[in-house]
Amino acid sequence: KKKTVSFSSMPNDRKINSTAACISLMLEGCELKKVRSNSRMYSRFFVLDADMRSVRWEPSKKDSEKAKIEIKSVKEVRVGKKTPVLRSNGLSDQFPDECAFSIIYGDNYESLDLVASSADVVSAWVMGLRYLVSYGKHSPEAPGTGHPSLRTSWISSVFDLADLEKSGHIPVSRAVQLIKALNPGMKTSTIELKFKELQKASERPGAEVACDLFVEAYCELCTRPEIFFLLVQFSSNKEYLGVKDLLMFLEVEQGMEGVTEEKCLEIVSKYEPSKEGREKGYLAIDGFTRYLLSADCSIFDPQHRKVCQDMAQPLSHYYISSAHSACLLEDNFWGRSDISGYISALGLGCRSIELVLWDGPEGEPVVYTSPSAASCVPFRAVVGLIDQHAFTASAYPLILCLVVRCSAPQQRLAAQCLRKTLGEKLYLEPPNPVASYLPSPEELKGRILIKGKKLPPSCEDSEGEVSDEEEGWELARRLGQEDREAPEGGGLRRVRLSRELSELVSLCQAVPFQDFESSRRGQRYWEMCSFSEVEAGRFANECPAELVSYNKRFLSRIYPSPMRIDASNMNPQDFWKCGCQMVAMNYQTPGLMMDLNAGWFRQNGACGYVLRPAIMREEVSYFSANAKDSLPGVPAQLLHLKVISGQNLPKPKGSGAKGEVVEPYVCAEIHGIPADCAEHRTKTALQSGDNPIFDESLEFQINLPELAVLRFVVLDDDYIGDEFIAQYTIPFECLQPGYRHVPLQSLAGEPLPHATLFVHVAITDRRGGGKGHRRGLAGRRGRRVREYTSTKATGIKAIDEVFRTATQPLREATDLRENVQNALVSFKELCGLTPAANMKQCILTVSTWLLHSDSAPSVTLNLAEQYPPMEAQGPIPDLLRKVLTAYETMIQTSRTLIESADAVYGKLIQAQQAGMDFHKELHRIETKEGLRGRKLQKALESFAWNITVLKGQADLLKHAKAEALDNLWQIHNAGQSCGIGRNGSASPEPSRLRAPLEPIPE
Repeated sequence: KKKTVSFSSMPNDRKINSTAACISLMLEGCELKKVRSNSRMYSRFFVLDADMRSVRWEPSKKDSEKAKIEIKSVKEVRVGKKTPVLRSNGLSDQFPDECAFSIIYGDNYESLDLVASSADVVSAWVMGLRYLVSYGKHSPEAPGTGHPSLRTSWISSVFDLADLEKSGHIPVSRAVQLIKALNPGMKTSTIELKFKELQKASERPGAEVACDLFVEAYCELCTRPEIFFLLVQFSSNKEYLGVKDLLMFLEVEQGMEGVTEEKCLEIVSKYEPSKEGREKGYLAIDGFTRYLLSADCSIFDPQHRKVCQDMAQPLSHYYISSAHSACLLEDNFWGRSDISGYISALGLGCRSIELVLWDGPEGEPVVYTSPSAASCVPFRAVVGLIDQHAFTASAYPLILCLVVRCSAPQQRLAAQCLRKTLGEKLYLEPPNPVASYLPSPEELKGRILIKGKKLPPSCEDSEGEVSDEEEGWELARRLGQEDREAPEGGGLRRVRLSRELSELVSLCQAVPFQDFESSRRGQRYWEMCSFSEVEAGRFANECPAELVSYNKRFLSRIYPSPMRIDASNMNPQDFWKCGCQMVAMNYQTPGLMMDLNAGWFRQNGACGYVLRPAIMREEVSYFSANAKDSLPGVPAQLLHLKVISGQNLPKPKGSGAKGEVVEPYVCAEIHGIPADCAEHRTKTALQSGDNPIFDESLEFQINLPELAVLRFVVLDDDYIGDEFIAQYTIPFECLQPGYRHVPLQSLAGEPLPHATLFVHVAITDRRGGGKGHRRGLAGRRGRRVREYTSTKATGIKAIDEVFRTATQPLREATDLRENVQNALVSFKELCGLTPAANMKQCILTVSTWLLHSDSAPSVTLNLAEQYPPMEAQGPIPDLLRKVLTAYETMIQTSRTLIESADAVYGKLIQAQQAGMDFHKELHRIETKEGLRGRKLQKALESFAWNITVLKGQADLLKHAKAEALDNLWQIHNAGQSCGIGRNGSASPEPSRLRAPLEPIPE
């Protein structure tokens, strides 16, 4: 396996944990590569002048007075490839994004483009320059002088409290415990080593430490440079975040809406450790770090911690968390049945449990799934346990899948036990013959459904014969209990079934599957089929569209192949992508497949039910599970993921022979439909201790966001034995944007205390418009040809004429959306921002250029108008003129979209509804037109495609209009808060602009 390594020229012990450290690095100077407009790179030595008023470089052909930039002329410092020179074709692949930065300076907004040897060096220069620029003419104090900071005062006060004898010294052991208490997760050995180092350096060895040494140790150990860098970006004084700074960070970077100053003060009072900071409303580095690590700032969207989906749809419209052999704690063959397996599965929100009933030795049925006869559990005990724990984790219906392997007398006992123990919870009402779909989870709350075989209505005896299910026979063979040979000719086995057990089955009647056509014509909504993973896998590959269509009305249960004697798990995504609701998992077996299952079912309050994507539920829709690109009517999205750092990473479990060193790297995986499955890895962080810095950007295209899952895996590149360190799995729909910590888990899904990954998440529409901004990754150049979605011919003249009326509106809808997207990307690029940036960030960036200049050109936003123009008074530099032109194009395209969207939307919906009017008549028309076989299949597919495209494109247009209105709201909001807006009273009412969109009815 190939190793990849990161390179860094900054000494490992050099910790950038304060602005002073950044400036001292700049005063010493270092080598950076200067990039010229012809794409050539030259190594130069860059240094900050001793008076801290300018940056110089040498050697240079210029006069030494010209080979410098004055700090006061700097307009902006950009991180990454954010200027035309750094984005140019010849350079984009030569160095990583995080090693580049640019200084925009002078009245003409020129750029000095630089490449450093590592992201650490970039951080130090950018942080130091931003600090110097923000202080403007006031000469900052030299590093290490002046008043004690908010932070120093607080750490000193902590020391004073621990100095019980008031001697000015505390024992090293107490100092270590103190730092450990303030920074849980840090190793004792790391803290002890730091005190030894500092004592040696200051020539003060001994068993006690003084206050100044304690403060120094704390600052070196507990300052995370990447968080300090972030604080400096948003802080107006570079030492802490004031209420306005914090508000800006939450709105602009974290994507939070409706944040008030009161909310910010609440955060300060909850997380800022210093009393002075809490009183003044300041959040310093320690408070900011605590906030970013807290549950309030989790990567998992808190809305999804409770039930947040529509629970009134038919049962067949949900994925249902299902267990196979839940009572097993070990593998299938040597496992031992243990009753606690049921409690564990139900506690995790499992809503479907399998019970295989066998004849018990004492005349009562038992449940056991291992070959050891001693390992059986009385059925009565299992039912009692289910009664007790059925609804502790979820109130929604529990399905008990009964596989009957016992004699009729013991079946009667089992039925009596179920009735007596479960009582009112048992759902026994007969299905409604006039309904077309199963009841909803909401209607079935608190009820237990029995899935099993049912005697035919013609049978009037106390027991009768029914066809048997394949499931469960593998174990019978091993137990030597298979006394019924398969019938001649390979038909289905027959088994005896008692009437009492048959009468318990209502909404989940198990029937054998014949073929999709027979099901379409004759299967009733309360009948369901079970498929082995091999059979279901064949359908998923050969006829995915038919399997999706089947699952719209009927429940299907997929069980593992009997060949999995080690109780390994199948990949649930292989069947979810075809709409299969119940994929039975071996809950006792940890690993990737169980991570996907557990992560997936977290998204709806962990209630065991997840609503399937709309494209799989609508009666008429086209969906191919094996699509290789974007789907008609589903907006593809780009996930921009920056993996910044790791905290308190444990050693891999199996690596006992190694030393303390872990050399971790992070794999980010997307699991979903085949078009979305992808994996990217970061570089290996060498010799990084427990807190590695990765600082690497990854990008994924997601074509069906509703079915995508993101999994982080941390692995050790220098392993002996096991390389696995930690993982975390999260549905794409639950991701929160901004700077977030990922709470890492063990292989078994248990939380690892204090082990986290620090990441930045941004999600944008695919390609962000026509200027493919994925250049570095996709290798695209220039503009792409605009793709228009069109309808397909069905071969039925009357229907095709209706769909043909939508050709023009479909083109108009695409043009309206793409024109705005292209204009947005151009404007963001000129502002030096990525396509993931929001409009507020763009306006704030422009305002900072204007505010950092003595001879600032006068540019204002006229907020009196609904579409605010950006107006310049007097001459303006070329870059700024380009920005104003791009802004004007964006405003005009947005205006056209907002004013035209409703009419185009109306035409699309009209065509869709006219098409749907034919739907009920479709079979009559097919017969009349003489369509059969492949032609009929093609006509039905094209009809479903057209309906999906029209609804999808109408939805996209409605969404685009809402986004354009939201951008206008952000422009007004940012214009007022940053001081370049005038006549601000006419700010559009956010409630009017952000009215919730009515979804198009299914």
